[in-house]
Amino acid sequence: MKRVTLGGSDIEVSRICLGTMTFGNQTDEDQAHRQMDMALEAGMTFMDCAEMYPVNPVRAETIGLSEEVIGRWLARTGNRDRVEIATKITGPSQILRDGKPFDGDTIRQTIDASLRRLQTDRIDLYQLHWPVRGSYAFRQNWNFDPSGQDKARTLDHMADVLEALAEGVRAGKLRGVGLSNESAWGLTRWCDVADRTGGPRMAAIQNEYSPLYRMYDTDLAEAAVNEDVTLLSYSPLAAGLLTGKYADGAMPEGSRAAVDKATGGQGNLGGRKTKRGLKAAAAYGALAADHGWDVVHMVIAWQLTRPFKVVPIIGATTTDQLAHLIEGLDRDLPEDLIRGIDRLHRSHGLPY
Repeated sequence: MKRVTLGGSDIEVSRICLGTMTFGNQTDEDQAHRQMDMALEAGMTFMDCAEMYPVNPVRAETIGLSEEVIGRWLARTGNRDRVEIATKITGPSQILRDGKPFDGDTIRQTIDASLRRLQTDRIDLYQLHWPVRGSYAFRQNWNFDPSGQDKARTLDHMADVLEALAEGVRAGKLRGVGLSNESAWGLTRWCDVADRTGGPRMAAIQNEYSPLYRMYDTDLAEAAVNEDVTLLSYSPLAAGLLTGKYADGAMPEGSRAAVDKATGGQGNLGGRKTKRGLKAAAAYGALAADHGWDVVHMVIAWQLTRPFKVVPIIGATTTDQLAHLIEGLDRDLPEDLIRGIDRLHRSHGLPY
């Protein structure tokens, strides 16, 4: 598999990343370890986690379990030097730290906690899961209200956090740092403050990106190109909506939507499974079929054609799903299919 460098850092990773947010919940430890074996066999050395994982649902008693699953795999296999590990500190959440925003002191503590769970001496990419000032991610864009933000307080917070991150880099605990669920304004300010204080520059930004959710394409893409920051795109398959498995009201047993509904959620894939979303997903599925492509392979290959640096994060509940994803990772998308995706985007822009 081809390899890429994250932003302006010296961190080289596989051009596809394995997501691990179901490890320890929907994906039991044996399957999780097999998935990491499979990924490594395919040349996929980059793996992404977070302190709050596993998800669907997030529970206080399972916080950190996905990191622990990865840590036991690293300890058992001795593969630490063969892979790149990314993880994240959770933003304000009632599940962790009583909803209090993180600061530099929190960062110092959570880095060490993640290192213990991962059973490693270093984290290749340490990310801020979402901003303490709020985010429009996860369908919050429909009523996003930044009017209560305080620029001076935000910049002071950034300087404090970057100081702690710089300490982690100097100590060899972190190789690089990144953002997640950030805005164009936030990305540029993090870079500005890093330049002013001598702190580490952001190498990556992990935001949602798929044919059904292309908010990154304009201001964020411009900011990332000019600041040399790589997109780590999560939910490239729109949480499974683009696979077609939810068509015609279907709710497959064990699917993300079914598990969410069974545990008290709405089963709507975080607001993605709407009438317009299902219609758009069906259109992309038909386009792929017309060109002789599996829609899953088409969507991942399309991401790699974008005019900015991007590393798609692929996640799978089962090893069979991961094997299917891996089958299509080395295919290049033909120009006529790329144009077809562009045409559908104009017809189905932001369908959820």
